[in-house]
Amino acid sequence: MHAGKIRQMLIITDGCSNKGEDPVAMAALAKEQEITVNVIGVIDQDSIDEQGMREINGIAMSGGGVSQVVYSTQLSQTVQMVTRKAMTQTIHAVVNRELQQILGNKLTLEDLPPEKRGEVIEVVDELGEKSDLEVVILVDASASMKHKLQTVKEALIDLSISLNARVGKNQFSMLVFPGKRDDTEIVLDWTSRLESITGIFTMLSPGGITPTGPAIREAIEIFNEKRNLRSLLRHDDASIEESM
Repeated sequence: MHAGKIRQMLIITDGCSNKGEDPVAMAALAKEQEITVNVIGVIDQDSIDEQGMREINGIAMSGGGVSQVVYSTQLSQTVQMVTRKAMTQTIHAVVNRELQQILGNKLTLEDLPPEKRGEVIEVVDELGEKSDLEVVILVDASASMKHKLQTVKEALIDLSISLNARVGKNQFSMLVFPGKRDDTEIVLDWTSRLESITGIFTMLSPGGITPTGPAIREAIEIFNEKRNLRSLLRHDDASIEESM
């Protein structure tokens, strides 16, 4: 087993989607393409409504990810926890698939004897540190998020600092929903320096709608464009080697 690539979406929102595709269906589509979808619901003193909770949990469940509802003051530690937990969850799923191929379809990590399970968990932890991580961050920029965006920015910078301690490479991209002219807007192209978001938040103009479904669809396209570019570069490298 070797360190691979983990692909995640991290959605930060405070409300229900009210425009475009069903976000739960879009999250299921992402999972089919081996992209984990995580959702953090940000609240102040008032609690999030029942419909919002159902949507947050439904997106994460369909996307194979983690969901969490927190107060703004707890956002920084929650962003780090959700990202790490989803990484471990993703690697566990890969480990279980490999165990089933080797030892039979009915065996999972939990079925192993305690000493063997401990050894596998050590491997999982090591893979979590060595695997390359790609994260598309989806930030709700609807009107109700206006006074929370500073906290979101600080939480994402703390996430970058935390993940920089890993051996594996980190790559981040970020989009906001809604954008200035469309349902979504890519505000940060792929970079290992998430702290470069500092100036982005001062330029955001929070709007009224919450198009979560279209944002997830756009994030899937961001991942696919990156994958297609990697394939093209590998093909070009092979062509150069053959011509030499």
